[in-house]
Amino acid sequence: MELSELTAYALEKYHIEEEHKWADFPGFSVLCHPLTGKWAALLMQQWDSQTGSMIQRCDLRCGADALREFPRPYLTAPIRMRGSNWIGISFEEDTEKEIVCRLFDRAIGPTEPSQGFTVMLEDAPAAGEKKYQETALPFTTRPYQPKKPEIPEKLRQMRRMYEYGSETLEEKARHFYEQGKFMEDFEDDTDWEGDYVCYFPVYQDLTLRQLRGYFSWRTHVRRGDIQRIAAPAAYIYIFELLNGIGTSSHEDALQKLLEFEEGYLDSMDRSGRMRQNIRRWMKDYAIVHDMPVQAVMQFEDPDLLARDERLAVLRDPQLFSDEALWSAVLFFTGSKIEASPVLSLDKGKHLICQAWRTAVDNYKEQGKNLFTLCFGQQAVRSWKPLSNAVYCWRDKPADFEYKLNACRTYRCVSGEWRMEAYEKPAFEKSRFNGFFHQADLMLRRYLKTGRYLKEKPEDAWAAPLLSQVIEADRQAEIEASRPKITIDLSGLEQIRQDADVTRDRLLYVPDEGPIPSEIRHVVLTPSGSHAVAEGEPVPAISSASAPSGGSVDPGGEPEPVVSSESYASNDGDGSADLPLDPLQIRILHALLRGDSVNEMLKENHLFPNLVADAVNEAMFDLIGDTVLSCEDDTLAVMEDYREDLENLLGGATI
Repeated sequence: MELSELTAYALEKYHIEEEHKWADFPGFSVLCHPLTGKWAALLMQQWDSQTGSMIQRCDLRCGADALREFPRPYLTAPIRMRGSNWIGISFEEDTEKEIVCRLFDRAIGPTEPSQGFTVMLEDAPAAGEKKYQETALPFTTRPYQPKKPEIPEKLRQMRRMYEYGSETLEEKARHFYEQGKFMEDFEDDTDWEGDYVCYFPVYQDLTLRQLRGYFSWRTHVRRGDIQRIAAPAAYIYIFELLNGIGTSSHEDALQKLLEFEEGYLDSMDRSGRMRQNIRRWMKDYAIVHDMPVQAVMQFEDPDLLARDERLAVLRDPQLFSDEALWSAVLFFTGSKIEASPVLSLDKGKHLICQAWRTAVDNYKEQGKNLFTLCFGQQAVRSWKPLSNAVYCWRDKPADFEYKLNACRTYRCVSGEWRMEAYEKPAFEKSRFNGFFHQADLMLRRYLKTGRYLKEKPEDAWAAPLLSQVIEADRQAEIEASRPKITIDLSGLEQIRQDADVTRDRLLYVPDEGPIPSEIRHVVLTPSGSHAVAEGEPVPAISSASAPSGGSVDPGGEPEPVVSSESYASNDGDGSADLPLDPLQIRILHALLRGDSVNEMLKENHLFPNLVADAVNEAMFDLIGDTVLSCEDDTLAVMEDYREDLENLLGGATI
C-alpha cells in the first residue's frame, strides 16, 4: 500500500483533503478531523538516495491499543508524535490496506447523531409545584458536514482504471498511459491550490481536488497561457507529451516539449534540474523514434559533441585540412603548444599537422596505432533511454541503429539498448601531449627558431617519426630550389619541321661544283649557336668554355670555371679531403676574405639558408658546431671558428 491510497480514501469517504502546512518541509502534510479540526494523521515522505526509492510513513491518532490488536511489522510506535493515542505506520509492499483504512476510521471516530440530552429550565413556580422541573427535550446534534466538492464523473472513472498490485515503474507507466489517453481531451476550470512533492508523479498520486486543478492548468497551457504550478504537476504534463498524450505525431510532441521549455522553464525553473531532465528526455525521444540527427544535436551536450568532432579528425587526419587538424590538437593539448615559436613560421603549423598524419599511419605498438594508444577504442556500454521518466514502452523496440556522428552510435539489439563511443576515462593524454612536445622540440631545432626545449626520455619514441617528416621537408625544399624548365609542347611540331629542314641541308651533296656558300656548319659555342662558313676552322669546345657555372664575354675570352679537379690539385691546402663540393669551398674562401657571395649564389640558384645548413652539417664532424650563420638571407662565418676554417682550407685565398 502507498500513502497516496490513504489520502484518496480520506477524501473519498470523509471529504478530508491533504493539507501542506510547511513550505520548508514539503514532504510533510496532515489529515485533519472534519469536526474538531485536530490532526488525525501526520503524513511523511522522504527520498532515500541509497535505495533510490521513496520512504512513506505516517503517525495515526487511533490509540496505542491498535498495536496489540493488530500485531503487524509495519505498525510501530509513533515516529514524530508523542502520546498514547498515536501509532506509526510504514507503507511497504506488505502493508495491508484494509487494516490501515480501519484504523483511520477509528482515528476519525463515530459521526452518527447523538440521542439527545436533558436540560434544566428555570420558570416561575406555581402553587404546590417545585421550583425546578426536569424536562426532556428531543434535541439532537448533527456533525458538521463540509460541502462536498463536485467531482466530474470522468475523474472517478479514471481513478477506478488504476489496478493496485505491482508498483514497478513499468506498471505505473502503463496505467499512466491508459489513464492519460482516457483523459486526453478532458478540460476543467478549478484552480490549483497549494504545493505538492512527489517523485515519478502519475495521476493516481494526486487527490481529486488536485486532479481538477491539474487538468484546469493543462487547459490553459494548451491555449498558450502557461502559469506556475507545483513541479510534480509540470512533470505529469511532460510525461503526457513523451507518451503521445495530446500530440498528433513524434514531431508534434517534440515541438510542444520545446514550447513548454521556453514558456515554463525559462521563467519558472530556477534550479535548472527540470531543464536538464527534459533536454535529456527530448534527446532520447528523438533517437528512439529515429528522428533527424539535427533534432538530436540541439539537445546533446555541446562539449560532448565538440569532443566527438575533434576525435574524428584525429582518427582520420588524412581526410582533413591543416586548420581542422590543428583545432583538434589544441582541443586536447590546451593552449601551451599554441605559444610555440614554430607557429610563427609559415610552414610551422603544417609540419606539426603532417607529423601527426605520419605518426597515425606508421606507428604501431601492440597492434594499435597511435590514435588508439592515445584515446582507446570505442567502448560499448548499456544505455537507458528515457530513464527516470514515466514512459510506457507499448511495444518491444525492434533492432535498430542510430549513428549520431562518426564517433557515437546507439543500437538496440533484442530489446536491449547499447551506446558505442570513445569514453574519456580511456584517454591517455600523457602520450598525446608527449608526442607534440617532441614535435615542438625537434621542429625548433630544424627551423632554428626559439629557445630549444629540454628532451624527455619518455617521449623519445616519437623522434623517428618526426625525423621522417623533417627529412621529407628538407628534400622538398632542395627540389623546389632547382630551376624549372618549361617546355611549350604546342611548338614541338614546328621544331620537328625545322629539324628536318636542317638535316636535309646538312646532308645535301651537289653532283658537281663547289659547296654553296649558304651551307654552313652549325656548332655549339659557350655563348650559344655559331655558324661557321666553309673553310673556317671550327673552334673546339674546351672545359674552360663549357657552360658549367662560368660566363662568356661575347667580345672576349670565356671566364674560367674552377672545377673539382683544380681543387684536388691545390698546393697542399688539404681542401681536397674536406666533405665539401668545389662550390661550397669557393663560398667559404670568399666569406673568409670578406667578399659578398650573393652573385655566386644567384648564378647557381642557391638559397643562403640551405647553403648554411649543408655546410654546417658537412663540417659538424670536424668542427663540432655551426660554422656558418644565416641572418636576413646573408651568410657569415662564425668568428669563433674562423681560424679553424682557414687552417682546413689553407688560408683565406685560393
